[in-house]
Amino acid sequence: MQSALQYSRSCLRELSNCAQTCTRFYASSSRRSVLRQDVSRLPLHRFPVAKPTNSRVYVWGLAATGALGMQTSLKKQAQIFTDTVQHPSRLSFAEGRHTVADVAAGYGFTVYVVQKPDGTEVWGTGINTDGQLGVQKAPGSHTKALELIIYPAPIDLSSVKSEQRKRIYRVSAGRAHVLALTEDGSVLAWGNNAYGQCGRKIVADEDYFRNPVVNTITLEEPIQAVECGQDHSLMLTEAGRVYSCGWSDDGQAGQGRYGLIDTPGPAEGDVKGERILKVSSSCDTILAINDKGDLFGWGNSEYGQLGEVAHDNPQINTPRHLTFAKQCGKIVDIAAAGSYCLVLNENGDVFSWGYGILGFGPEVQHRPTPIRIPPALFGRNEFNPNAK
Repeated sequence: MQSALQYSRSCLRELSNCAQTCTRFYASSSRRSVLRQDVSRLPLHRFPVAKPTNSRVYVWGLAATGALGMQTSLKKQAQIFTDTVQHPSRLSFAEGRHTVADVAAGYGFTVYVVQKPDGTEVWGTGINTDGQLGVQKAPGSHTKALELIIYPAPIDLSSVKSEQRKRIYRVSAGRAHVLALTEDGSVLAWGNNAYGQCGRKIVADEDYFRNPVVNTITLEEPIQAVECGQDHSLMLTEAGRVYSCGWSDDGQAGQGRYGLIDTPGPAEGDVKGERILKVSSSCDTILAINDKGDLFGWGNSEYGQLGEVAHDNPQINTPRHLTFAKQCGKIVDIAAAGSYCLVLNENGDVFSWGYGILGFGPEVQHRPTPIRIPPALFGRNEFNPNAK
């Protein structure tokens, strides 16, 4: 607890010292209290009984915002429901006639790609103060739009061409925006665009909640993967090039400059000319790997996530080859969190570094370079030596 308080106070001090141009806040119109809707007035979506052969979705974590889409996830009047779910629990919505093809967790909300006989739909649950779940209303002609949904409901994408919205197969969610990848290699983006993260012009004091806009992003080549950071967006093309937009005061866009970027452009630096296979970002640090298993990074490195390349400047706006990761071998998967990073090599070994719970015990730790997490934690031992 003390470490968490120290971290929070440190963040506040840093924020107070920043210039006005470096301060990141949402428009005042989107800072509103979360509504606690009467369940009886919510849109009704009946979920069928599951069969043993159905695919399933399990949810756990903070339930107070409705992000888990579970019946007992909110406090309501005198009734007391749990604010957290501490173990994986089956989500009834994702069974029977709702086949979930992909899922993404944002900050207090969740979105799903649902397969239908005539195509796909995107559903969502949780916080909707910035239109990240579209316009949601309770039954009735005079009801107000809902700022919070406690059960999954379909997101209205009717402003998009039918052949695009029915061919979505991947989603990613940031703090208050969503990216959806279509089969034709374009991206649909909606939600908060205060920093250009939806790839369109920034409009001062735009009301994202009452007038949600779905923007279609197309590049010179088809997009094969999308990744939302906190307030920035990353797109990976079929040729292995990285494009980005959004908040880049920590260098998150990787375009060699700081500030807000509302038009998607290519990342520069050491990833230029490389065939990138994957990018990862959940906050303000970005990792990428190429087809040779090399690791690259840019963005925020206040906790040593980027190693020596950020020794003199903890905000890196140009992608750099992270040579300290060579000790990990050929890297096949990556994950960049807010203050720490993890990589997986071809042998099934997991390495972590940065600041936080790094897999070496219950105490918060700081590791400046990748350290292998004991393989026994993942089931590898003398009786099962080939576990990965």
